[in-house]
Amino acid sequence: MRIRDEIPDDFVIVNNILTAAFNSPGEARLVGLLRDEAAPLVSLVAESDGFIVGHILFSPVTIENADALLFGLAPMAVRPADQRGGIGSALVREGLARCASLDAAGVIVLGHPAYYPRFGFVPASTFGISSTYDVPDEVFMALELSEGSLASIAGVARYHPVFDTL
Repeated sequence: MRIRDEIPDDFVIVNNILTAAFNSPGEARLVGLLRDEAAPLVSLVAESDGFIVGHILFSPVTIENADALLFGLAPMAVRPADQRGGIGSALVREGLARCASLDAAGVIVLGHPAYYPRFGFVPASTFGISSTYDVPDEVFMALELSEGSLASIAGVARYHPVFDTL
């Protein structure tokens, strides 16, 4: 398996994977809007035997009065037939490394509380970061990309406005 940057030739296949993984075209539409409107983006695909089998996207997140680069991990999808084989984990690890290489302070995710802690995510409230969405504390998580990088950042995390279209 190989993880690489997404290119325009991948868009249709990625949209198909997102639609199949989420049983809805909503996430594919979201990714399309983020490609057009958000920057910087970290958008990666996983290839196996020359076929794209997974995708992950990291888009900018803002916190009022914080002058640090933060990313939100969303969405991530693996072709249903290839799930539970480590592809998602590989995408997350490479994506986090790419975010760190852009000098991001951290990454937030709204996700499964049994999955994301394996990568070091903890409840975002640990850092004084809250969500605009009404979700349980344990599903809104954050990860510092370098020690102490989120120590002085607190407030409400806001995803790019296109997330409100989902």
